[in-house]
Amino acid sequence: MAKQKTGEPLFVTALRILRYPSLRHSALGCVKSSLDNFFLFQFKAALFPGRIPVAQADHPLDEKIPFQPRQIGVYLDFVAYWVRLAGFLVRRYRRRGTGPAGDLIDSMGNLYAFARGVYAKNLSTTRRPRYLARPRFALIHALDPHLLCIPSLHVMIVIRAYTQFRAILRSLKDEENLAAKIKAAQQEALAIVEAILFVKQHSINCVAAAMYAMTRFDRELFPPAEAENFISPLFSSRPVPSPTDRKIILGHIMELYRRFLREGGADLPWEKPLLDFLRSLPQANSKLYNFPEA
Repeated sequence: MAKQKTGEPLFVTALRILRYPSLRHSALGCVKSSLDNFFLFQFKAALFPGRIPVAQADHPLDEKIPFQPRQIGVYLDFVAYWVRLAGFLVRRYRRRGTGPAGDLIDSMGNLYAFARGVYAKNLSTTRRPRYLARPRFALIHALDPHLLCIPSLHVMIVIRAYTQFRAILRSLKDEENLAAKIKAAQQEALAIVEAILFVKQHSINCVAAAMYAMTRFDRELFPPAEAENFISPLFSSRPVPSPTDRKIILGHIMELYRRFLREGGADLPWEKPLLDFLRSLPQANSKLYNFPEA
């Protein structure tokens, strides 16, 4: 799945968004939520290990996905990706687009708080290669102790971005006119998910968990049929994994997603199936800067 840009340069987009007081407020709220519920929370957990259990979330099928460090740029684009979509709304609709753009930004901040419902009770990690040949990998290891894997916020963010973007254009009666734009946004979201797996930042288990989290976060925008539609082209344009392995990987992701849905009834806390799953996994070491061997 080739990466497709869906908007203007990030710096220009950010300036356009920050011109509006309401969007500055939303942006600051999103930053605060990411700091409180992801970065600071994770570093506190890493600095004071043992207070929250840490599960080893890898799956044997992860080994069928080769490590491709050149995909790091695609992976790191996950924030710029949704910022460009918000900026597009402002650029195309001007003041009419500030409300929807603010809703999109607010939604990103809400995802961090939502995912913390799992993280606060059970941390999780995966095996990352000891690879520092590219500066961006050093940055990841420095800023991410790698203890918040299930559900994957990266996957949650890109799913929310393209589904909400599509819903906004529908509400603005522009969905048909911008069908190609919506398709490109969806393809870019999937490209980021692929890159996440290629750079070994997450397991396929984390992807299934994130998909389940997004169905519980907003079933109207990400129902089971949308989940299957989104993930079914995964790796379809790649020479690796092999066609046989790809089929097995997709089967595992969808089966685990459906399992979480079955176990997460409407009368139960949404986190329960993920927490039960995490507690069934082997325990991992929660030391700061998780640098397992390749």
